Amino acid sequence: MKLAGLVEYDGSGFAGWAAQPGQRTVEGVLADALRTILRRPVKLSVAGRTDAGVHASGQVVSFNAETDLTPDLIAYKTTAVLPRDLALRRCVAVPGGFDARRDARSRSYEYRVVNAPVRSPLRWSRSLYVAKHLDLGLLREAAGLLRGTCDFRAFTPARTYHVRFERVVMESAWERDGDLLTYRVTADSFLYGMVRSLVGTMLEVAGGRRDLASFGRLLSGEQRSAAGPAVSARGLTLVAVGYDNLDL
Repeated sequence: MKLAGLVEYDGSGFAGWAAQPGQRTVEGVLADALRTILRRPVKLSVAGRTDAGVHASGQVVSFNAETDLTPDLIAYKTTAVLPRDLALRRCVAVPGGFDARRDARSRSYEYRVVNAPVRSPLRWSRSLYVAKHLDLGLLREAAGLLRGTCDFRAFTPARTYHVRFERVVMESAWERDGDLLTYRVTADSFLYGMVRSLVGTMLEVAGGRRDLASFGRLLSGEQRSAAGPAVSARGLTLVAVGYDNLDL
């Protein structure tokens, strides 16, 4: 049968999603656990190949399984043999042609920033710390410019495998809860490093180092060198993947 699974992980101890020789990766560890439970190798398709240090609460995978185990039992048994920083939260049966990557209609990320004079040790592994006051109004204006179709060439490395740089952004907004700023963004897909580079550049706007007009010009296909630096991966979480007919 074909299965789709909801995967959650703390990315701090992983060298990203994709399996790499000699590296601890989410794909490698999850595939090993599934092979143990299903007693045969498993090939995974994934909705989003997260980078080293990036977390996920809503990652989605798909794979084939020849087994008498129910989807719920596969999720339970697999998670039982996984390390504490990785879990297969749920599994459901899907049509045979389903593919987690190809059938995804959108991906949603959150980026968290602790904006306070004193850092927060308990939130350090899941947030960026910025001591200087950030202007929430400017952050919200910058985020609003991203909605719709834009050319994000300035927000991915100059040397890239991408050939198409336009992406459609459905949601882009900043919220504040006390000293925690959270950026939420949903798009059809993302370029490599795109969210972290966007956040780094918006923080320049909010900190007075870049004006809003300059930020807006970046969305028309500027070079990578014109935008701000990418922020740390630790503040970034893949929170959801959208499909036409999948309820995980």
